[in-house]
Amino acid sequence: MPKKLGLLGKKIGMTRIYSEDGSAVAVTVIETGPCVVLQKKSVADEGYDAIQVGFGSKKESRLNKPDAGHVKTAGKGGFYHIKEFRVADASQFEVGQEIVVSDLFKVGDIIDVSGAVKGRGFQGVIKRHGFKGGPGGHGSMFHRAPGSIGCSAWPSRVIKGKKMPGHMGTNLITKKNVTIMDIRPEQNVLVVKGGVPGAKQGLLHIYTK
Repeated sequence: MPKKLGLLGKKIGMTRIYSEDGSAVAVTVIETGPCVVLQKKSVADEGYDAIQVGFGSKKESRLNKPDAGHVKTAGKGGFYHIKEFRVADASQFEVGQEIVVSDLFKVGDIIDVSGAVKGRGFQGVIKRHGFKGGPGGHGSMFHRAPGSIGCSAWPSRVIKGKKMPGHMGTNLITKKNVTIMDIRPEQNVLVVKGGVPGAKQGLLHIYTK
């Protein structure tokens, strides 16, 4: 398992910044952290080194008793999002410690960003898989249908993994090798080049390389 430390963040939206030569660069603004260390895991106890962090403040009155007991040691209230990150040495962190964007990243770093893509509901093969479709003429009788999906005599079934209509979106994907264009520590903001997965206000996982 790769040991990639990271932070949780929230996608604010997209805008543009201008480079020194005057060209416009599309960027995504991400509210990144601060994340609070809620738990440490070690090789001796759990078999691996990791830290569990919380992001997004949540009123303690909205926590159930198990969650309230879990975050009590950190003493920083409740959180909407909790995630575990593998680390090389968990002893470097303390429960209750806040990890901010400037602790892990700097301008010019290359990072990976994971998020859930926008949900698109039930879609056909043309939108979901990019099928070409049939002729557009009225007499064609074949426009946006998937066509043949299997053999008749053998194996007399539809093969697993066949590209067919179905639910599209909401799956977690990772965009690799994203460049950090700007960091604003006072606002806990990370500005990265290009787009990243997910809708506005969506949860993002930002990993170091």
